[in-house]
Amino acid sequence: MAKQSRKKFNPADENFQAGKKAVSSHPMFAPLACRASIWRYANYPNNRLPNLCPEKAWAVVISYGVIHCHPKRRGEAEEWVYVIAHCLLHLGLEHFSPPPKENKIAWNAACDCYIAKFLYDLKIGRPPSGIGDPRELTAQTELDLYEHFTERGIPKDLLAFGTADNLPDMLDEGAPRDLRGKPIDMQWGSQLAAGISMAVSCAVSVAGGAANSLDDSGMRKTTALGARDWFISSYPLLGAIAANFKVVEDPALCARMAISVAAINVSMREIYVNPAAALTLGECKFVMAHEFLHAGLRHDARAEGRDPYLWNVACDYVINDWLVQMDVGEIPRMGLLHDKELRGLSAESVYDRIVTDIRKARKLATLRGVGLGDILGGEDGNWQKHGDGLTLDDFYRNSLSQGLSYHEEQGKGYLPAGLIEEIRALSYPPISWDVELAKWFDSFFSPLEKRRSYARLSRRQSSTPDIPRASWVEKEDSEYGRTFGVLLDTSGSMNRVLLAK
Repeated sequence: MAKQSRKKFNPADENFQAGKKAVSSHPMFAPLACRASIWRYANYPNNRLPNLCPEKAWAVVISYGVIHCHPKRRGEAEEWVYVIAHCLLHLGLEHFSPPPKENKIAWNAACDCYIAKFLYDLKIGRPPSGIGDPRELTAQTELDLYEHFTERGIPKDLLAFGTADNLPDMLDEGAPRDLRGKPIDMQWGSQLAAGISMAVSCAVSVAGGAANSLDDSGMRKTTALGARDWFISSYPLLGAIAANFKVVEDPALCARMAISVAAINVSMREIYVNPAAALTLGECKFVMAHEFLHAGLRHDARAEGRDPYLWNVACDYVINDWLVQMDVGEIPRMGLLHDKELRGLSAESVYDRIVTDIRKARKLATLRGVGLGDILGGEDGNWQKHGDGLTLDDFYRNSLSQGLSYHEEQGKGYLPAGLIEEIRALSYPPISWDVELAKWFDSFFSPLEKRRSYARLSRRQSSTPDIPRASWVEKEDSEYGRTFGVLLDTSGSMNRVLLAK
């Protein structure tokens, strides 16, 4: 009897996941948690980087936003809430930004003590054993604590958080870099400010009796819904596409799908906007226009064997440059993929440049996050039908073509030549394969000619039975004999409809 494989229950991992989920759903820490990468593996699954957390520590945070939690540490969910929130505050309070201090251990300890007092006042999580009592601290800022520790030393009862034997939990390895090697500003301080603002708004809403969650009743209009309505009423190029997409703003769903800012599912006609990103109306217009162009230009179906993530990155470079030229909304403060040197190139050309350095390209961040594409779903959407019986290809093609006509008639604004060229190219789809095959046969194999012959008479008409008529026969010469072979690709690249033909 075959043994059934069962997932082994791991209480330590369950507590870590519960703590991570609690921090990610907290209004204050949600923007930081969406931009950071929090993992608890002995080796990172994708690139097999080792876990940098010391043996006796709880966690360490790297300057570019990765938190390495101890893979074997056993702790309660509330303790992991404290640990993860502590590491996120190192990023949000920009402890890596000040000029390098001479005594890094003292600076790390000063930042740890300041955060410990901050979390104690907020009553978030439970500090693990070994953390000193932050109520005894009298200094106001991290710099005051640093000067105090530098002059008098670090007290033993104020051991640095997440360290053992005065090992720091802040690892400064610089900021992530783009394709040209320039550092990318992750805007951690702005993310913390947005989280504090959202936490205050939620607290006021609860005190006033308003619901915390979004619903479809239209009682509370969000920024994303306002941006979607603006496209429908004031921007005809993307208005038809925007009218047929559902805006999903669920923080828990976005956290589960690892969506830091936004993503789009073309086949399901859903656009996901993470409220934890705290986008302004102008930023939301830019982000939604970005996702709508992904859908309208069918970037999900045009990969054609390319790496999906790298193809997504190439499309982002092209789309973002178009939107900057079109002056649609505002560039999100957390940054995006944009390079003026790539202006005028197609997505295919940009992809050919990206694949020359895949290791660097893997570290680029789309609107979904680092190493993740914001185009969800696959090529299966090509065969799904829209409500009126059109395929998704026909629907998006018609929407963009009509939108371009209305946009030009009403003079709504500048459109890049590359975007107009792609939209008009979609209006003339390629000829189907069977038509091309028939043309090829006509070119290389002339049709068999027929001739009339009295060897076998045709049926005589009843009105003139005495008049013989010749019948049509094909030439029987050996040179006209033909044999054709058919090769079928059964490796999986042909769908069942084409294979049947």
